[in-house]
Parts: sequence; structure tokens; C-alpha cells
Amino acid sequence: MPTTVAQPTNVIFNDVVIVIPALNEEHGLTKVLAELPVGAKTIVVDNGSDDRTAEVARQAGADVIVEPRRGYGSACQAGIAAARHHGAHIIVILDADYSDDPTDLIDLVTPIHNEEADMVLGERVTHGQPGSMPTHQRLGNRLATALIFLMTGHRYTDMGPFRAIRATALAKLDMKDLNYGWNVEMQMKAIRCGLRVKEVPVHYRPRVGKSKISGTITGSIKAGTKILYSTMRYAR
Repeated sequence: MPTTVAQPTNVIFNDVVIVIPALNEEHGLTKVLAELPVGAKTIVVDNGSDDRTAEVARQAGADVIVEPRRGYGSACQAGIAAARHHGAHIIVILDADYSDDPTDLIDLVTPIHNEEADMVLGERVTHGQPGSMPTHQRLGNRLATALIFLMTGHRYTDMGPFRAIRATALAKLDMKDLNYGWNVEMQMKAIRCGLRVKEVPVHYRPRVGKSKISGTITGSIKAGTKILYSTMRYAR
């Protein structure tokens, strides 16, 4: 079983549930689970993997639930439902590909514990390693955040997936998207619902394995189109 890295004790993680959507991520997931903080419950959502993703998660002590409906949003929804069942006060969403540094988790949950924010987003721009985000992904990120600013007046720096949110605040958002528009929907609705939103810099590196979205031209086009569509849709 992987060794878990202990985090500083100034934040209590026993009210935190980490949701990790995963589709064929056995190699990256092994590294992610090995570096999560002691005391945080982890739920891995197997979104139809045909590798050892579920087995790796169980061996590391994570709960595994299966969501056969493909889609990032579908996996997140299933994981969030399970997190609520476990009584989570704070829900964290973290990718399984090891691009984000799990030890940055403390920086995401601390502002919520301290009543400084309802939602905290991991911002990848400041500490992102060279090559961690392809050019088309960076441009799409800038375009999406610029559109959100034009439509709402709120300036986001990033649309990264690593995020923490108070469970009661998340319930207010009434999330619906089942695929690539999930992050945009959450960030747009957070503004509309008046949530206190904070961005904190997180470390970001090239992912383990090939991305199903930014790693292919087709995936990038589909994701980019859906993100722009969602930005316009949820601005209404």
C-alpha cells in the first residue's frame, strides 16, 4: 500500500471528502493517493476504466464507486453524492492524473475553515511548470476567463479542476453539466449565487499519461466548444 504523506496539523481534515474522477488513470492515481493528507476521506469515481484504476484505489484505502455514464461532470456528480452521504462539510475535487500536487490541498481548504471563502480554486498559472499546459489549452483558458469577466465583472485567473467548496454552498449551485462544461458551470454559478470565491496558486506539472481532452485535437475541439457554450449559457 502506498505511503501517505502527513500534512501539517493546523487544518483538521476529518470534515473533508476528496472526490477523484478517474478514467484509466492507474499510474497517475497511484501517485495522487500516496500524497493525500492523513484524515481526509477519499472517493475515487471509476468512470468506465478498463485498466487497474479501481484496484489501485481500493488498495490505497479509497472508497470506489462506479459511474458508467461517461463524462467528467457525471463522475463528479456521483462522487459528490457519495461525499454528502458521508457527511462532508468540505468537498474537494482533484484529478487523478497527478498534474496537480495533492500536498497543495491544505491551501485550498484553509480559507474555507477560516470562514474566508465558500469556494477555493487552484490557480495553475503562477506555479505551472513549462509544458504542463499545451498552448491551445492556455489560450482556451484565457478566452474563457475573459468571457466570464466581460459577462459578470468577476476576474478569474484559471479554470483549473483542483477546487474545494463548502458542501452547503455546492448544494446551492444545483450543478447539471455532465461533461466538459462542469468547471465553467460551477464558476459562473458561484458568482451568480454570491459565493465568496478565492483563487490560490497551486503547483502544476505535466500529467502522467495522455490526456483524453487536451492530448488529442478532437478532444480539445470538443472541450473548447463546450466550455465556450457553457460560458454563454450560464451567464444568463
